[in-house]
Order: sequence, then C-alpha cells, then structure tokens
Amino acid sequence: MPIRATKRGLQRTPLDRDCEVLICGASFAGLAVARELTASGADVLVIDRYEIGERQTSACGIPTDWLEQLELQGALQQTFGELVIHTPHTTVNYRLPWTFSTFDYRTLCGLLADQGRFTFETAKVDSRAGQVVHTDRGDIKATHIVDALGWRRVLGAGDNIQPPDALLSRGLEVHPHGSGSDMEIWIDRSYVPAGYGWSFPAADELRIGVGSFDPRFHVREPTERLATTLGSETIRYQGNWIPHALREAAEDGVWFVGDSAGHCLPLTAEGIRTALYFGLAAGRELRETLAGRKSAAAALRSYGAFSASHAAPYRWMLRMQRLVPRVAPRLLAGSLRAMQSRHFLDWAFGHYLEIAHPRFVAAAPRPAQIGVSVP
Repeated sequence: MPIRATKRGLQRTPLDRDCEVLICGASFAGLAVARELTASGADVLVIDRYEIGERQTSACGIPTDWLEQLELQGALQQTFGELVIHTPHTTVNYRLPWTFSTFDYRTLCGLLADQGRFTFETAKVDSRAGQVVHTDRGDIKATHIVDALGWRRVLGAGDNIQPPDALLSRGLEVHPHGSGSDMEIWIDRSYVPAGYGWSFPAADELRIGVGSFDPRFHVREPTERLATTLGSETIRYQGNWIPHALREAAEDGVWFVGDSAGHCLPLTAEGIRTALYFGLAAGRELRETLAGRKSAAAALRSYGAFSASHAAPYRWMLRMQRLVPRVAPRLLAGSLRAMQSRHFLDWAFGHYLEIAHPRFVAAAPRPAQIGVSVP
C-alpha cells in the first residue's frame, strides 16, 4: 500500500529530497510502474498534481480481462459483449470475441495503488535538469526518473510541440446520470469531420463524448448536441488531448510511459490498457536494474526497444485514422456491414487485442505485496 504523505494548505511544506525511483504521474501508467517495484526494496516516490484517483481523464473503458488479470474487478461498472456503430446510412452490431468494461476511475486507481509500496506526495512538476526534477514544492533528485505525466512530456529534452500543431486528437465528454445497455459509436460528419462520437454506459451514468482527429476542430458544441439528441443532460464535463503517434519511450535517461510516450492507440484512442501494459514493462526493467541484474542504461535501452517494437500496428492504425474520414459515407456504411462476419470480427479484434494483450500481466511473476499502514 502507498504511504500517503499528501499535504494541503498550510501543511504544504517544501519537498526537497532524494529517492531511488521518482515516478511523476499517479494515473494508470505511473501506478503500473510502481506496482512492479513492490518487492524491490527501493525508495519509490510517486508525485502528482492531484490526489490518486482525483481527476478522471478518460471514458474509463478497457478489455475486461485486463481488470481480471490485475485483480481490479472491484472497479468494474458494466460489461459489454457487443459494439454498436452508427453512421448516417447504417447501424451495425459487432459481437466481440472478448468483452469490454467500463470502470470507476477513483476506485481503480486506489486498488492499483494498493498493490504498490511507495510514498505519495502532491506536487506540480515544472521541469527537469539532469537527475533533478523541479516541482512547485522544491527539487527532487532521483537515480531513476519516470515521466507518466501525459502528452505534454514535461520531462523530455527540448521544447515540445503544442496543440494544434502537435500530433494530438481532441476529446470531450459529459457524464449525465442515466443507464444503457449498449456501447455505441457514431461515425457521422455532422458531428465531427474527422473523428467519432460515443456513449459508454457505466452503471448509473453515461459517458457521452466526441473526439476529433484534427485538434483544430472544437468539440464542445457537437458533444452537447450528441448528448441532447440522446436525451441526456450536459453536465460533469471532462476533456483531454489524446496523443495519436508513438514517441521515444527512453530519452536522456528518462523512462516515458503512457501518453508521454504516445502509447495511446490511434483510431480508437484507447490508452488505458496500453498505459498499464507499457507501465508494467517499464517497471519490470527497472526491477532488473534495482536487483543488480542489469545496468540502468541497458534496462532503459531494453524498455525503449520494447516500446519501439510496437511501431508497426501504431503506424497501421494511424493510416486507418487518416483514411476513414476520406471514405464516402455510403461506401463506409457498406464496408462496415461487410465486416460483420464472425470470422472477420474474431480476426480483426483478436489482432487488435494482441497489441497489448492481458496475458502480459502474468508474463512475469507478480511482486510480493508488502503491507504498510497508512498514516
């Protein structure tokens, strides 16, 4: 379990300290890295601008097997065996060869954090100079630094390209109270020229949103219009930039995981299982270094090569992301109908799951859990 040393208000004291492993970012990727270091005996510090589980950043959906393999079923809200896709000219129902589930963000982050052993502090990361990370509470020097802060890639070398010039998609959703039985997608240019809309039921709420592959296209109005069309309120907004290009996962001695490495999948914008997947991979390589079985440089190279080895499916999906908006709507509708065969769906969704398969969780022995009381 994490030692929660979070301070607020007048208790927000200076944070000047050293540690062996500093994980910047306490969402899916960062917590997955921390999980793998549980039995390493290392001094692990996790920092984030927000409390663990405080700020939801996605529609929170994932292949169900990932929840089961990581023993996170306690966060599960609703499970789906079909995907319903709407276009102006057709609606298709795809029966999936595996199930997909929505989950509660705060609960999942808490359960995942409880599988780790680390100290947690709230602090805003500003920049890095070598092995020193500058925060709004002071400087932290670490032997190993992990950037799991998201698309801004705060700890990267040099200046980052910002929206709308960066390779990012734009997404926004509302979370009205309600229920539903279908996981639905809308490919409709009346909502967004390049992108899609969605509605993901999650027990007692709906997550309705619109994502644009073109970051210059604003999505608030179409999101509100889609929600209104579905008879839902436009309340509890949540939005984010979504990377859609793989980036270097090892740079200047820093480990990049999740959105900071562009691990979110193009076309579908699914980034949670990939954040967990690459977070586990980074944590396992770090564990090898902490145990003295690999040098830090060798472990970082190995992790970087592992991430880069997934470039082919990322390139293919990015090509599809750029192609779909160019297909005539009636031709797209016909293509979607033609892909309803059981054989094709098993093949296509099977390959899609293989990009970051849940069997990876069991590919290395799970670290022994060490209980630590929470002050």
